[in-house]
Amino acid sequence: MKFSAAATILAVISTTTTALAARLPLPIKTSSGPVKPNSYIVVLKPGTNMEAHIKELTELATRSPGSELSITHQYDERVLHAYSVQAIGPPLNRILISPDVDYVEADGIASIKYDVHEENEVEREDAPSELTDGLAEFGGRAAGGAGVVVYGIDTGIYTAHSCFGGRASWGATFGGYASRDGNGHGTHTAGTAVGTTYGVATSARIVAIKVLSDQGSGSYSDIISGVNFAYNQFRTTRAPSIATMSLGGPLSTALNSAVNNAIAGGLHFTIAAGNSAVDARNTSPASVIEANTIGAIDGSTNRIASFSNYGSIIDVFAPGVNILSAWIGSTTATARLSGTSMATPYVAGVLALALSEYGQVSPAGLSNALKTHARPVVTGQPAGTTNLRAYFW
Repeated sequence: MKFSAAATILAVISTTTTALAARLPLPIKTSSGPVKPNSYIVVLKPGTNMEAHIKELTELATRSPGSELSITHQYDERVLHAYSVQAIGPPLNRILISPDVDYVEADGIASIKYDVHEENEVEREDAPSELTDGLAEFGGRAAGGAGVVVYGIDTGIYTAHSCFGGRASWGATFGGYASRDGNGHGTHTAGTAVGTTYGVATSARIVAIKVLSDQGSGSYSDIISGVNFAYNQFRTTRAPSIATMSLGGPLSTALNSAVNNAIAGGLHFTIAAGNSAVDARNTSPASVIEANTIGAIDGSTNRIASFSNYGSIIDVFAPGVNILSAWIGSTTATARLSGTSMATPYVAGVLALALSEYGQVSPAGLSNALKTHARPVVTGQPAGTTNLRAYFW
């Protein structure tokens, strides 16, 4: 009888090992586009202890030849009960058979796409902008947005640009990049959202969250970290806040879930529909139903831009052709760009004005108000796509 305890322990170990061996490996959710090599987003089942799960993987990697394991991000459970990992060999195999795991997704790549106009070299800071010209009818409200924070999840922001007047700050960088905007895209979108001269909500603050390289691409795992950061900042400050994302790529369950969960927690989102002239429901994060997904029009004609994605997922359109805004290189630099990237921060500015004037409301309530006060003037869009152009109210 003195061997019964040891025999019981051996039986439990044997049973556990057999159960793991018998469990079929989960299929890895693949991406229709490029992926980060050997990088995965691992979403855990509710109630799973992430620290214990990761500790088990680390111990396995230590004692297993041919292993590679690097935990690159751990996300707040309120955003996504998940972590990202670079893994090869036994640790990856264990992840795929672990009863802790809900699903595993290959770490896709998002990117930005926009057109640059030749006249950028001769633009002046006092040159008229299609966007700001249209703000005149709103008088003093065009200088609104006070008390609202916009999070620019992008290539970063040149925070010293004169159009921000000290209202831009650096929040976080994910992906190992230098904490600067070496591309210009993030600065341009920030200028449209909150910049003086070129922007909409000229008293709102904006926070840079860099998730894309200076070449304009970044992994979904880094982008989810950007969403995670924005949400946690919102939870800490409790200020009315909007995350604006002028980026996109192939469908991602993990990225869409993170954005959806942040919206459920009260953070507003504006997301670019994309610039491939396809149905936006097949891209992420544009396909998040609860977000405000923005298409682009030529603001002078109200016709859908030739490049704009479309479909039932579009909430509203906004000007996105030949848009003048802030740029990198000097504190007064400007550029004219076209894309749904340019339309999206315009709507972020509109929402910032509404939040500043009317107070915090739920994301669903603000989205409904946006569409209720939009105007049915857009033309040229495919059947099944809204004809609403965003306006102030």
